[in-house]
Amino acid sequence: MKILIIGNKGFIGSHAQSYFERQGFEVFGCDVVTDYVSQHYFQIDASNSDFRDVFAHTEYDACINCSGAASVPASLQDPLRDYMLNTVNVFNILDSIRRLQLGCKFLNLSSAAVYGNPKYLPIDEEHPLNPISPYGLHKLQAEQICAEFSSTWQIKTCNVRIFSAYGPGLFKQLFWDLSRKAQFATKIELFGTGDETRDFIYIDDIVEALYLIIESGDFRAGIYNLASGNEIRIADAVQVFYSLYKPKLNVSFAGVNRSGDPLNWCASIAKMVNLGFSPKIDIETGLICYVRWLRDLK
Repeated sequence: MKILIIGNKGFIGSHAQSYFERQGFEVFGCDVVTDYVSQHYFQIDASNSDFRDVFAHTEYDACINCSGAASVPASLQDPLRDYMLNTVNVFNILDSIRRLQLGCKFLNLSSAAVYGNPKYLPIDEEHPLNPISPYGLHKLQAEQICAEFSSTWQIKTCNVRIFSAYGPGLFKQLFWDLSRKAQFATKIELFGTGDETRDFIYIDDIVEALYLIIESGDFRAGIYNLASGNEIRIADAVQVFYSLYKPKLNVSFAGVNRSGDPLNWCASIAKMVNLGFSPKIDIETGLICYVRWLRDLK
């Protein structure tokens, strides 16, 4: 099987490449940075991405789109950049598939941000969509583009709504920010109250789920939640992290939430379970691995 990973230099993309290579697949990469080593790599222009050459000479069984921006605060500061990376690029990729490789499966990494603040928990795939940030809206628009190409040109598309991903190699989001704040401080203050909740999923579970979707998922504009199915308070996640990384740190919460951040998340993963998915890494085990990686950076 030949798999193309767009955004293979990023957090999920790099782990996905390693995973699929271990499975014995022929993996091709595509990103905006230079790669002097790989024979199966395409570099594209971040400001004017054109994917036609990527699809012109090799027939892929599947394309996984791991590219795009992944920051709610950044989407508020520069919504046009977020729109180009998360929405326009999806259109450009699919248009190249339409023109050159109608048989290629397209798996798009979306986000739980499309749900906004949930009306009920756990959130299933039928939950109303009400994004509260440009990032969430642009991810939703990308899903709609996938549906357009599926219904109009019968392109095989699927979207996976990833909740709170973490693991070695992630240089942003909650646990990375906690590590930076703790470097030179004995006291830190965080946004929110600590009672906000998230559904954390470790990177190894994510890439295994991507494999299951490619093998057995619904590529008629299908939608899958990708999470652990466990709701964890931010205060509890912070406590576990600092117990491993810097015990005795004094942590407080400001009581003010950031714009664009939902209050509570917990996913129903029943659809993924039906594909054979079973998350293996709990939050403590995952954070032990993440802290080990952080220490290796020093």
